[in-house]
Amino acid sequence: MNNWYLYVLVFIAGAAVLAVEILGTRILGPFYGVSLFLWSALITVTLAALSVGYAIGGRWADRGPRLDRLCYLMIGAGLWLLLIPWIKRPVLFIAEPFGLRLAVLVATLILFAPPLTLLGMVSPYAIRLRAHHLDEVGRTAGDLYAISTVGSVLAALATGFFLIPNIGVSRLILLIGLALILSAVVGLLAQRSTKGAWVGAAAAILALAPLTLWKLPGERSDPRRGLLAVEQSAYAELRVLDMQGRRHLLIDGGVHTIADPLSFASSYSYVAAIDLTRLYFGTPGKMLLVGLGGGSVAKNFAAAGWAVDAVEIDPAVVDLARRYFGLEPADASVYEMDGRQFLIGSDDRYDVIIMDAFGSSSIPFHLVTVESFGLIAAHLAEDGILAINVESVGWLDRIVRSLSATLSQHFKYQLALPAFADPNELGNVILLAANRDLAQSAGLDARLTSADLEQLMTSQRRRVWENRFVPSPSGAPVLTDELNPVDLWSEAVNFIARKDLHEYFEEHHLSW
Repeated sequence: MNNWYLYVLVFIAGAAVLAVEILGTRILGPFYGVSLFLWSALITVTLAALSVGYAIGGRWADRGPRLDRLCYLMIGAGLWLLLIPWIKRPVLFIAEPFGLRLAVLVATLILFAPPLTLLGMVSPYAIRLRAHHLDEVGRTAGDLYAISTVGSVLAALATGFFLIPNIGVSRLILLIGLALILSAVVGLLAQRSTKGAWVGAAAAILALAPLTLWKLPGERSDPRRGLLAVEQSAYAELRVLDMQGRRHLLIDGGVHTIADPLSFASSYSYVAAIDLTRLYFGTPGKMLLVGLGGGSVAKNFAAAGWAVDAVEIDPAVVDLARRYFGLEPADASVYEMDGRQFLIGSDDRYDVIIMDAFGSSSIPFHLVTVESFGLIAAHLAEDGILAINVESVGWLDRIVRSLSATLSQHFKYQLALPAFADPNELGNVILLAANRDLAQSAGLDARLTSADLEQLMTSQRRRVWENRFVPSPSGAPVLTDELNPVDLWSEAVNFIARKDLHEYFEEHHLSW
């Protein structure tokens, strides 16, 4: 029984390690963004904690291996995981003074290093318990590490593909803690140790108690405080939040849509900049939107008589756009898939293609390469226009310049429309690209000052047009599928954006 039981413990411990690592992106992502820095912090802390656990576990096992001690390791890891939903917020605020990048590492270390270290101790301790003779140590170690790795593989698949979207983050972390504790309790009871039985019973009670609570921190909507929805999709944590008289769609803590909660009219300045592309055409045409968000861009084009196709990889985003932002079936034909895959499988051509597919902290790199822009160019009508929404630190950010260099491989003309007034601060820039003159095309200046179009020209649109400029790709690299550092560059944007968001939420006493 002991041998099979050891295999079960090692399997559960291995599964818990990968599940906790993946859950770390959902626990910390809404606050820091799911970025390279977050993944680096999680991987660093996981490997470091496991290394420490391996070293300590092996030495502890040599001092007298006992099954009940191994069970206590599992219980300790499980109990710490039970605390995470409640200690997360205090830990985030403790780490905040360290600055965003170091805070990611500090928060990851506090929340996840203790349980991962304890889980790292399990395998070497189990090997010492299982190996009775020197000539079987190699086979025993290989078998147990293989079982642990199989647990990790299955947990990685289950956590990302099924458990997070269907159970939720806080409940899942509690269930993992419970599984660790109950698996250990079985061993303690099998030992028929009075002390072990009492420890096991106490641990089981502590594990089960949080699961009896109907409301867990950060897990449910709270309309009284303006939090209308919290969803855990296969791709991100999604929130719909009413604050300061506006409705917001947050994806992993980053704001993607701002709209009036009654009319659903957009309050985001970059949407006004994108709307200017319609004025390049005398009559409504056909538009493709890659990245739906709350649907503001799709609704604006549809209201102007355009036929709209929209591609959104996350079905949960589509659902929230319909439930909370007034997106109607007549506004757009929505395809739930990756934008590049849609283009590969489509034969349609469009007058306007709009790329608005930001993640919580970066641009999906595969959508902004020479290869991707070639695919887009093949789907544009002869006088068609590509518009890309890019968040940057200043009008001349290296992301803007590098995208311009990449666009120049397929398009003769470009124009940048900054949606923010200060050329050195954080904001959105809309990059237009086409094979026709964009600066003076079709008398656009005359249209923008025409009395007939006065209602179309809000102060935002006027400012955007007055600040237009032709981007210079000088010295910037061309982005390809083979070499594309846009994820890394986006960290500078994420750093400032998250700092501003944290200050805004703190100033208005809002909760993440």
